[in-house]
Amino acid sequence: MSTALKSIKSLAPLLDRVLVQRIKAETKTASGIFLPESAVKELNEAKVLAVGPGGLDKEGKRVACSVQAGDKVLIPQYGGSPVKVGDVEYHLFRDYELLAKINE
Repeated sequence: MSTALKSIKSLAPLLDRVLVQRIKAETKTASGIFLPESAVKELNEAKVLAVGPGGLDKEGKRVACSVQAGDKVLIPQYGGSPVKVGDVEYHLFRDYELLAKINE
């Protein structure tokens, strides 16, 4: 999905959707050796950038999302809707698709 967005700040998720950015894996080992890009595995961790207001239940009441902007989450390997702004790729997931919240 290619968009003409100039800034990710102009994107506001709707309902129970969560906008995340994958965390890049380290390309340098603890001993200082740089790894080639082909050897670095993509992480399933992401930082939450924006959260929608929440979904609606059967009675029409708003159900808040389980994460907030700034949280670190575990996301599925595949899925979500990719959104590209410039050279940076972001993903939109529904709240229930997130696997876990990482508490540090």
